[in-house]
Formats: sequence, structure tokens, C-alpha cells
Amino acid sequence: MHHAIDARAKAGTARWYVIQCKGGESFRAAEHLVNQAYEVFHPVLEVQRRRRGRLLWVEEPLFPHYLFIRLDRLASDWRPIRSTRGVLRLVSFGGEPLAVDDGLIEALRQGATHQAAEANHYFRAGEPVTITEGPFQALTAVFERHKGEERAIVLLDLLHRRQRLEMPVARLQPQR
Repeated sequence: MHHAIDARAKAGTARWYVIQCKGGESFRAAEHLVNQAYEVFHPVLEVQRRRRGRLLWVEEPLFPHYLFIRLDRLASDWRPIRSTRGVLRLVSFGGEPLAVDDGLIEALRQGATHQAAEANHYFRAGEPVTITEGPFQALTAVFERHKGEERAIVLLDLLHRRQRLEMPVARLQPQR
């Protein structure tokens, strides 16, 4: 990721910068910045969540607490950003605002569709799943249950018996 970040942005050219938002307020910050005519990129995922016993589709930020803003070092008015509702601060490194490579933003824009397809599956007990990363990568397990919103309990046949493992839901993919 080192190559994607350039803290020494060139003056006079528009670049993407990172804004840290107050907890749970990235949607509010994005809305208020757009209302002030800033160009904002706030990648979100459509995911299924259980609310009061029902499955609902909800939008969640890809990066909780962060969004990206496109600014020109000379032409943009940077002053209103810090006082915008929901904004905590413009992320800086060595006293300079942290610029992000355009290629990273483009990759996030193109990858959003694929990531949404992977992240929106709500697994059911007994469903076979493939583990996509970590020490058990490519192994098939049986989904047992969700543990909170981001963790899962799976059953994996190891050492001639079924083992119960906890792992991030993001490491699971439905069997095709």
C-alpha cells in the first residue's frame, strides 16, 4: 500500500485526500460535504443484516470512519472542511494532508461491484462454505452460525474430527 500514498502532493493539481469522520457519521459528513460542492467518494456496500428478526438490505461504509475528498492545493477552499458536520479531521502525515493515488480510488470504484457481490451473502446454518484466506484457505467448511455482524462459527473436518472455528465472515464464500 506504500506506493498508493503520496504525502507530497503537487501544488495546483486536484488530488484525493482522506477524511476521518466522527464515529458512525461518514454518511452525514459525505452529505454535508457534497452540499458544499466538494467532490466526495464514499464507497459503500449493500449487505444483508438481521433487524428485529428480519433480513434487510442496508448500506454500510467500505471503510467505517473514512471517506475521500478531491481537492486542489491552490483552487480549493479547505477551511470549511474541518467544521463540517460529521468530519473529525483531514488525515495528515508529517504535517501535510495525505494524498491518495488516483489508481487506488479507481480500483475501489471498479472493485465495489465485485466486493458487494461477495459481502452481501447472509449464510444459513448447514450451508457449505469455502474459506477464502488464512491458514485454512480453500478448505470447505459448514456454516454453523453468525457471531455478531462480522464473525462466524464454522465446522471444519480436521484431524479426523469436526472442529468448531471462529473467523471473519469476510473470509467465507458460498459454494458455487
